[in-house]
Amino acid sequence: MTQPAGLSTTEITEKARKIRISIIKMLLAAGSGHVGGSLGVADILATLYFGQHFQHDPAKPHAAGRDRFILSNGHICPALYATLAEAGYFPKAELLTLRKLHSRLQGHPVHRYSGHHGQHDLPGLEATTGSLGQGIEVAAGMALGFKLSGRGSRVICMTGDGEHQEGSVWEVLMFAAHKKLDNLTVIVDRNTLQIDGSTEQVMHLEPLSEKYQAFGWQVIDVDGHNPAQIDAALGEAASTHLKPTVLIAHTTMGKGVPMFENDFHYHGVAPKPAEAAQALTILGVF
Repeated sequence: MTQPAGLSTTEITEKARKIRISIIKMLLAAGSGHVGGSLGVADILATLYFGQHFQHDPAKPHAAGRDRFILSNGHICPALYATLAEAGYFPKAELLTLRKLHSRLQGHPVHRYSGHHGQHDLPGLEATTGSLGQGIEVAAGMALGFKLSGRGSRVICMTGDGEHQEGSVWEVLMFAAHKKLDNLTVIVDRNTLQIDGSTEQVMHLEPLSEKYQAFGWQVIDVDGHNPAQIDAALGEAASTHLKPTVLIAHTTMGKGVPMFENDFHYHGVAPKPAEAAQALTILGVF
């Protein structure tokens, strides 16, 4: 198993910019998808895949000693696909097949897609997710399995804040703490918005940190757009024993493109051609 890339924070920020560019291009080509949340987590995913605390090797995507990443809020998979392509798991050209018939890049992550030419696995994708509340349960199960088998692999799971309105999420949080799954780290994309508006208006979540603490988790609040903070928090999680860790990552939906930022109307839509052109200009593509 190779060591993580360990890029500098400046290099990670540049990777996040490239990921955002890919997100805009692929959603424009698809004509549908989720732009707001995808743009919002680019810094987190860039830090995870290009920082110091996630063991993976694009050349050996099935290596036994690898860490696992699970995207529980599967609707923002354009961000994960763009990150995997940026890391070299598959060619960037494939990103433009998003949501197309027989594509490996479906609108929610599909671990094994049975298409026209048989079954296809997407390198780097560990689980089929999208039904909110499901992915975090898969992640906890993986973490327990690694514990029982004595393997040192870690599991990182991203989940949405609106996803925490699912009762199954709280059941698995209780389970993970009870099983002392210190090899499990959950990252909450805390952008405070969901498809119908503010999370606090739809069904308020606060005090979210205190709820996690009451369930027996270590809680670390981070700026979800600060690679140095994110990387340090992932390192702290890796060195914590006998309890799982949650990173509550405070993010801005649509980050990087001002016209999309903090507007829940861009939760589940693709940019129109004129919007995409403007976004790409803002992101430095001329």
